[in-house]
Amino acid sequence: MTILTPLALPEVLLITPRRHGDARGWFSETWSRRSLAAAGPDIEFVQDNQAFSARSGTVRGLHFQTAPHPQAKLVRVLAGAILDVAVDLRPGSPTRGHWVSARLTSEGGEQLFVPRGFAHGYCTLCDDVMLAYKVDGDYAPQTEGGVIWNDPDLAIDWPVSPDQAVLSAKDLVLPRLADLPPLSF
Repeated sequence: MTILTPLALPEVLLITPRRHGDARGWFSETWSRRSLAAAGPDIEFVQDNQAFSARSGTVRGLHFQTAPHPQAKLVRVLAGAILDVAVDLRPGSPTRGHWVSARLTSEGGEQLFVPRGFAHGYCTLCDDVMLAYKVDGDYAPQTEGGVIWNDPDLAIDWPVSPDQAVLSAKDLVLPRLADLPPLSF
């Protein structure tokens, strides 16, 4: 029923739930612990979050939480479209500093599973974007961190230029990956 596609960083999954439609509209199972566990991660989500961005070109991230409160995320768009990005930050990982992205839309219902040890961020591709995401760890501000969205060492192919991106004051001053202290997840 659901298509689970590992991306170039195979721990990051693009999940496309099947929609069952008729003249009334459609129905979709947006998350199944059994389906996700069949692909590898057996996750117990503990919190649902929702975010709204009014303007196209809004960038949020790249955010993460470290031990003892790391978080995996399952992200989906309720209205609009985003470019969703995951960056491997795991110490000792052969793909540390590598990133993957996927276009998530409300029309397509795609979702991105971002495992623990990865930074997450996104850019809105239109105005009035609403997204929802599940996390498997409680929010713990003392363990949150981030990497600047346009870190030249990462060279993420964002769909917005630095002079047009809409960012929070907090996200504007995040460090580069090379300047992060040692991390544990």
